[in-house]
Amino acid sequence: MSRAKGGEKVPAIEKRLLFFSLLAIALYVSPYFVLGEDAHMRVHDNLDSNIAWYKVLARSGELFGPVDGIIPQIINGLPRNAFGTEFSGIVWLHALFPSVYAYGISQAITRVFAFIGMYLLLKTHVLPDRRWLWIRIGAALTFALTPFWPSGMLSTLGMPLALWAFLNIRNGERSWVNWAVLTFLPLYSSFVLGFFFFLSALGVWWLIDIIRGKGWNWRFFAAIAYMTTLYLAVDYRLVHSLLFSDEPTSRDEYFHARLPLWRVIRLTFKNYVLGHTHVMTVHGLVILPVTLIALYFVWKRKRWRQEMPFVVLHVLNVALSTWYAFWFYKGWLPLTERFDLLDKFNFARYHFLRPMVIYVLFAMALKIVWQEGRRWRAVGAAAIALQLLVLISYNEEIVYRNKPSFREFYAEKQFADIREYIGRPVHTYRVASIGIHPAIAQYNGFYTLDTYNNFYPLEYKYRFRRIIAKELEKNKKLREYFDEWGGRCYLFVDELGKRYMFKKNSKRTIRHLELNTEAFYEMGGRYIFSALPIENAAENALRLERVFRSDESAWTIYLYKVVREGGR
Repeated sequence: MSRAKGGEKVPAIEKRLLFFSLLAIALYVSPYFVLGEDAHMRVHDNLDSNIAWYKVLARSGELFGPVDGIIPQIINGLPRNAFGTEFSGIVWLHALFPSVYAYGISQAITRVFAFIGMYLLLKTHVLPDRRWLWIRIGAALTFALTPFWPSGMLSTLGMPLALWAFLNIRNGERSWVNWAVLTFLPLYSSFVLGFFFFLSALGVWWLIDIIRGKGWNWRFFAAIAYMTTLYLAVDYRLVHSLLFSDEPTSRDEYFHARLPLWRVIRLTFKNYVLGHTHVMTVHGLVILPVTLIALYFVWKRKRWRQEMPFVVLHVLNVALSTWYAFWFYKGWLPLTERFDLLDKFNFARYHFLRPMVIYVLFAMALKIVWQEGRRWRAVGAAAIALQLLVLISYNEEIVYRNKPSFREFYAEKQFADIREYIGRPVHTYRVASIGIHPAIAQYNGFYTLDTYNNFYPLEYKYRFRRIIAKELEKNKKLREYFDEWGGRCYLFVDELGKRYMFKKNSKRTIRHLELNTEAFYEMGGRYIFSALPIENAAENALRLERVFRSDESAWTIYLYKVVREGGR
């Protein structure tokens, strides 16, 4: 037996469980290191964007570029600020290591600190009694294995660790460890993708303490202010873009308030049960029933007062889903038209607090169920085992096994062949893609007119729209998608809709393409990489140069060149 803080002994069984939990996390992330570029991972908001962004940024020489710097490889000059801060840990991982290993290291860092944070939070502030050690470790391990959005890092999974430190400070503890946590978390998480909402919620908590007569607690307030200041310093590019840049951007035409009431109500229940793609909690099958059973026992035993934190978290969980859904209610429209910040900044993301809320609820529910007797103790143990099995089935190597691997997605050998065939320095011409994400061309060093970014000059969006105007006229969904958001500045094709990936076994062809290749050429566009053959290429002043295939690629690439008068 070893001793914990204050002389408390740590049971040997607890040390063994902690060791096996960390071993489980290591096994969970092992495919990235064992399989390397043959590993499978999420495409949406990952391979199709962030991983390529890190590659482009590291290669651009603009990692420490000024706030008005540009990255010429994308859209003839993407603002440097669109790629965020150079003080982000994940940016440095991708600058120092090959992309797939940087990704795996980031997964390991995030999951280990997610486990540590939830374990400490439960042990210190939620379930301190020794008899709940199996619940603390089981809930912490399940939380650490949730399929979080990769580039979010510790933006949501780091919240338990931050809350542990804040509660220690709120309770008067003066340990330097608490302040170290608040100092280093901003370097491996995002303010706008998690901690803005966490810190503002803590600010409300501080005010509630005052109203309830618990005093001003200036140390607690100072901790909130300190971490907020650090985030603003780390994300100085975001601060500059929001407060000091007057150039209209694509965010100025992001309109979120569009849903009728019935769809908002449906979305509330959908989010409550299923969660959200960027904060996947995977709680609907096991955790939700267990927490509702525990709530029934609280009601049946009339233990509302004793279990008030559990009840409050239930209410908060429902409220967060409701807030998320109602953010898209069209009744907001008059306010969003008057205050454009309500469109530029996604306040719906308070629901990013839900992973922490749900897994703390899970731990508290297991305690309540355990107290109901031996039969229910077995149910509690089975719930942890089942949730672990569910989460293992969500491992990226399993979920995305039928999607392209990292190697197949970026197809570096195939695109090197294309680059060699064109035979010109890549900075002297521009390309765009049909049927594949432009991130693939960007990752391989090509200069692209198309992109996936939610922050770029509005003037460019209008210029690019001229290229696809006729295709947008044919398809209302595509037109609204581009005009009212525009984050995907793609060569949209009516026949393909909102499908961005056509693998090499696809039998589809494009028959009725109508692009303004004159506008494309004026912007520097010379080549189109299409994953599908274009039957009416000549009508669009396009000439098929060559078809590229590779065993290491998921794509067949039809290389089309814009043909000017005289056959050039």
